[in-house]
Amino acid sequence: MKHLLSAAVTSTLMTGTAFAGNIEPAPMEPVIAVATAPAPVFSSPNWTGFYAGGQLGYANIDTDTAGLDGDGLIGGLTTGYDYDLGNWVVGAGLDYDWTDVGLGNAPETKIDNIFRAKLRGGYKLGNGLLYATGGYALAETNNLSHEDGYFVGAGYEHLISENFSLGGEVLYHEFDGFNTTPNTKVEATTAQVRATFRF
Repeated sequence: MKHLLSAAVTSTLMTGTAFAGNIEPAPMEPVIAVATAPAPVFSSPNWTGFYAGGQLGYANIDTDTAGLDGDGLIGGLTTGYDYDLGNWVVGAGLDYDWTDVGLGNAPETKIDNIFRAKLRGGYKLGNGLLYATGGYALAETNNLSHEDGYFVGAGYEHLISENFSLGGEVLYHEFDGFNTTPNTKVEATTAQVRATFRF
């Protein structure tokens, strides 16, 4: 009987020890790292390329000769090429505008058209370009000589899509020496809206 009791106690102790030795901590749930989305990087559009379009607006013309002033509609065609330098854009272009601004003498003198060869440089603002421009200008009238001059101005152009832009431009022109006695100095200010297709 002692042997049976001793065997039972030994067996119980061994079983308890076995159970105690097999106790393991509960498995830990794996920690899943959630990748944070990278901050969006703004990429401004690339302005490099050719463009062509049209423009329409208002012209005010003043001269140093009494009675030779006027204003009216002006509009025409524009074309050019821009080169994107990163934050800055430089370019060159040509404008040809028709107008019928009368200068109010008898017979009435009219400015028929203005041609411009222009340079521009600007700073990118998002999808827009704020720029300064200047260059050579040629004005023709119906009854006086054509005359060379210059212009300076500024404008803003905004890309509506990759290939289409809308903008506005204000220019100051000066021409000396129209064939009158004494020679007439002409100052013209134009404000135009423009739409261009970019290739």
